[in-house]
Amino acid sequence: EVTLVESGGGSVEAGGSLRLSCQASGYTYSRFCMGWFRQAPGKAREGVAAIDPDGSTDYADSVKDRFTITQDYDKKMIYLQMNRLTPEDTAMYYCAADMPAYCTADYWAGPFGYRGQGTQVTVSS
Repeated sequence: EVTLVESGGGSVEAGGSLRLSCQASGYTYSRFCMGWFRQAPGKAREGVAAIDPDGSTDYADSVKDRFTITQDYDKKMIYLQMNRLTPEDTAMYYCAADMPAYCTADYWAGPFGYRGQGTQVTVSS
């Protein structure tokens, strides 16, 4: 059974930083596309970042140059470093895993793959 557990969310002022972590287990980690998506109340799900088994990354335009996705194969961990946060980044953030044809941030905008329980990020102005 695929299990994803996020941590690291919290409240921060605009301009601040947070680092989200996701512990993966229960599957052959190295074969999966991993990523993060977010959802704010009343808004559509937004794919934020993706990283493929080779380490190639992709980001939504809204977070490009501010967010960085990384992974640690040995620990089966995925991270999302978020810098220069704005109130528009406020949302529930979810870690996700799947094996799509193309590992892109946009993929996580759909209801696909496995996901964790989410961690809340709140950015105040």
